[in-house]
Amino acid sequence: MLLWVGAILCFSVYAGESASKDHVEPDNFYVGVVLTGVVVVTGIFSYYQERKSSKIMESFKNLVPHQANVIRNGKSKTVKAETLVVGDVVDVKFGDRVPADIRILQAHAMKVDNSSLTGESEPQARSPEATHDNPLETKNLAFFSTNAVEGTCRGIVINTGDDTVMGRIAGLTSGLESGKTPIAIEIEHFIHIITAVAVFLGVSFFIVAMLLNYAFVEAVIFLIGIIVANVPEGLLVTVTVCLTLTAKRMAVKNCLVKNLEAVETLGSTSTICSDKTGTLTQNRMTVAHIWLDGQITATDTTEDQSGGKLDTTVDGWDAMGRICMLCNRAEFQADQEKVPIMHRNINGDASEAAILKFTESVFGNVAGYREKYPKVCEIPFNSVNKYQVSVHDMKSEFTDSEGRTCRYLLVMKGAPERILDRCTTIHYHGGDVSLNNKWKGRFNKAYMELGGMGERVLGFCDMALPIDSFPEGYAFDGDEENFPLDGLRFVGLVSMIDPPRAAVPDAVAKCRSAGIKVFMVTGDHPITAKAIARSVGIISPNSYTIDDLVVRMRRRAEDIDPRLAKAAVVHGGQLKEMTDEDIDSVLRDHDEIVFARTSPQQKLIIVEGCQRAGAIVAVTGDGVNDSPALKRADIGVAMGIAGSDVSKQAADMILLDDNFASIVTGVEEGRLIFDNLKKSIAYTLTSNIPEISPFLLYIVCGVPLPLGTVTILCIDLGTDMVPAISFAYESAESDIMKRMPRDKHLDRLVNERLISMAYGQIGMIQAAAGFFTWVVILGEHGFLPCHLFGLRSTWETRSLNDLEDSYGQEWTYAQRKKLEYTSQTAFFVSIVVVQWADAIICKTRRNSIFTHKMKNGMFNFGLVFETVVACILSYCPGTDQLFKMYPLRFNWWVTAAPFSLLIWIYDECRRYTLRTIPGGWCERETYY
Repeated sequence: MLLWVGAILCFSVYAGESASKDHVEPDNFYVGVVLTGVVVVTGIFSYYQERKSSKIMESFKNLVPHQANVIRNGKSKTVKAETLVVGDVVDVKFGDRVPADIRILQAHAMKVDNSSLTGESEPQARSPEATHDNPLETKNLAFFSTNAVEGTCRGIVINTGDDTVMGRIAGLTSGLESGKTPIAIEIEHFIHIITAVAVFLGVSFFIVAMLLNYAFVEAVIFLIGIIVANVPEGLLVTVTVCLTLTAKRMAVKNCLVKNLEAVETLGSTSTICSDKTGTLTQNRMTVAHIWLDGQITATDTTEDQSGGKLDTTVDGWDAMGRICMLCNRAEFQADQEKVPIMHRNINGDASEAAILKFTESVFGNVAGYREKYPKVCEIPFNSVNKYQVSVHDMKSEFTDSEGRTCRYLLVMKGAPERILDRCTTIHYHGGDVSLNNKWKGRFNKAYMELGGMGERVLGFCDMALPIDSFPEGYAFDGDEENFPLDGLRFVGLVSMIDPPRAAVPDAVAKCRSAGIKVFMVTGDHPITAKAIARSVGIISPNSYTIDDLVVRMRRRAEDIDPRLAKAAVVHGGQLKEMTDEDIDSVLRDHDEIVFARTSPQQKLIIVEGCQRAGAIVAVTGDGVNDSPALKRADIGVAMGIAGSDVSKQAADMILLDDNFASIVTGVEEGRLIFDNLKKSIAYTLTSNIPEISPFLLYIVCGVPLPLGTVTILCIDLGTDMVPAISFAYESAESDIMKRMPRDKHLDRLVNERLISMAYGQIGMIQAAAGFFTWVVILGEHGFLPCHLFGLRSTWETRSLNDLEDSYGQEWTYAQRKKLEYTSQTAFFVSIVVVQWADAIICKTRRNSIFTHKMKNGMFNFGLVFETVVACILSYCPGTDQLFKMYPLRFNWWVTAAPFSLLIWIYDECRRYTLRTIPGGWCERETYY
């Protein structure tokens, strides 16, 4: 497009200079050079503005471990991780990064953090036993670049380099192309339209000119004039300014835009596929509920602990708090006294970290409490026993519920069913009661209810050890277990969850009101994913899945029409068996979908399925496993705080505060860009008709030229430029977030309704204003309208210096040219006057200007600017030589004013009809 415009300008210079040797007045050579330079410089700026290099592979390199402990020839040695080969035996300990994909041979309390790979927020236990067919879920595999957070293991290398899971993700990500953005497609579509119109009209005028026996050079001048009049020279600058301004506004709102065009893409989004961990949730395990004294109590899970405080005076809280503080190996890192409790860094397991933060916020000074009652023995948690036990010296004698004197307290936590099996009593209202079938039923009900909410549940119990059997100084042995582990007192349940971010439910609701579907795509467990989806509104309260309908309708799943379920939870195992048609069916039949236990490849398949359905897809995520989907989506949105380097490189936009709600801001800003570009283009195109029609009349009717080529450029690059750019500063209309997402096949940036308004309605009124002013000036000087037809040939004859007007007055060639340029200046000024009204009506597409108001300071400056430019071009000394423009009388300025008022009244009435009769004929035919 830029080369095309540059070629036109250069050729116009050449043609103008050639014409100067004949009888046609030349265009100014240096004006053409300057304009060509402007186009070339703008093109270079645009190239560097949009140029970006992919650094995805470099960010993957940051995940590569540098060293590995390998066993070779029976000896342990440290080697570079890149030298590992399949079959090597490696040792991995707490704090190490796994150097390759390995199969576990031996493990001791080994846990790995797979969150960046699978999206699971809690560290996963590793052991030699194969527990699942899915490699990502089985316990006997550890994957390259994941972190060991606890324990030790020995494993054999099964994959290295590109063959690892991480390597395949890297290859998948780097090999993807995201394709053209919607705004790029729209601008290209607009360029095709405007080029076709410009070339068609230009060639048509050229042919007509040749048929009417005009000289070849003159016909070429007509061709160039028509094309120049049609090309919106300010479009590139307007688009760049629009995108840059929006990116700057979003940066203030903690959204870093890497690709300027991505902002508009977000505005066009019809489907958001969001990761769960770290995006919809806070990426920190948090105590959510307590089951104590037979009652479930909700805790404060807000990020800033702004929720209500728990009533810890209830019976049982002392016993529960004591177990939570003592039976816990997690510790706060040093020097964090001034950091809010919920944001402190902790050494330890995610679940224990959640319990530690909870007890610190409720009871305070956990470290001091532990020092007061030191640990004398411990049995660590393991996957076989599924419990953890510690014995504490209470420093003084106390009596238990049976009145026995005790010195030591045994506390235990673990899997609820395992804990319950070891208990014979339960704490209830300050006393101990028998753990009978009734209590076991109440336990099972509470356990199922908490588990059904997708929460991880732990059971807590204790036992006071009688001093006669366990006197002071007793040698407790955790290996020999020389103390009782049965007959304990059950105290209660604690359930934990990675809670949703506070702003997410409102953001999801706004997306839904804007017609945007929000899907959850996560590697987490289906139950947890479904619970979070319900809590944030992705699955609305009155929506049911097939499983819900099975329970409610008491029928088999095979007997229920899938379309009856508005919501769906799709497991990765199911997705693996689905064809493209099956996926399309799920996306078509359900509006609220959760995809759980998905692999990176499956996330990519889901995005491609949505795109196949015609959706413009935004993907949010923070892990390495999200990077292929982020790259493939129409727009990828990464998390700035919790996000991996890989996800940030693959994304087009980064949320610096990790706040999903910022996406709603992006959607509004993106829709605003599209609206403002529409308004700017509508404003710019409208002046094409009064610019083109003078050439039509000049050629067909043989009148003196009403408007010159350089004058047209003065409009396009002078008076119209700043007002067109000022639309980038326009605020959003009130209905912008109540509209459905635009259909990329129907709701184009430039459509037939916009062309009809610009060319067929407002443009015609503007052309009438220009011709009326032109006729008035020529009539005042003696050339009546009827005398102008066919006058061109004698008018432009240099040797004729006695041309008579309608009243018999004689005009020399120089006098005629001065009158011609004066009338052209008046035609130019009339366009400026009617463009005032055109700019005002283009500020809104539906609302009245009285509602929207003139609050855009840059727009108001633009109106003043184009008026000042018009005055300078008309009255500044030297412009008569440079631009062939001459001073005008004041009354010639106001000649076009009635047409300007007519444009404003006409469009106010049109928009009033749009608002009062929505969906009517006026909206179908004129709402652009």
